[in-house]
Amino acid sequence: MLPIAKILIVSGVLLIISGVIWHFSDGNIPLGRLPGDIKIEGQNSTIYIPITTCLIVSAVIGLVQYLIRMWK
Repeated sequence: MLPIAKILIVSGVLLIISGVIWHFSDGNIPLGRLPGDIKIEGQNSTIYIPITTCLIVSAVIGLVQYLIRMWK
């Protein structure tokens, strides 16, 4: 099997798993509302800086990439 086929299969399985988790949690996954995410509300605008969410997403993506490399 080609390496790109393995990557596509793994990414598809991960998307299905994340979709099932999202469905059964009724969309109440607190990404974007974690402690450390900054939200500044003014009169006419809102600035949102998701620092903690970005760190968690980056760590998960790094772990997935590590597992894919170990699987090869």
